[in-house]
Amino acid sequence: MECFFSIITRQAIRRGSYTSVRQLTATIGTFIDHWNDHPRPFAWTQDAEEILGKIHRAETKTNALTDH
Repeated sequence: MECFFSIITRQAIRRGSYTSVRQLTATIGTFIDHWNDHPRPFAWTQDAEEILGKIHRAETKTNALTDH
C-alpha cells in the first residue's frame, strides 16, 4: 500500500496545484481510474523471508513500546 501512495504522490499530487479539496479528490480519483485501467504489477525486490523478518522486527518493537 505504501508503494501505491508513493506513486500517486509523485505522479499526480506533487505535480499539481489545488485550490480546493474537491479538486484534489478529483485528481486522485482520475489517477486511480487510470491506474485500474492500465495496471502494472509491483516487482518485489526482496524475497519473502526478508520481508517477513522486517515484519517480525517491527512487531517486536511495537510490542516493546506498548508494554511500557
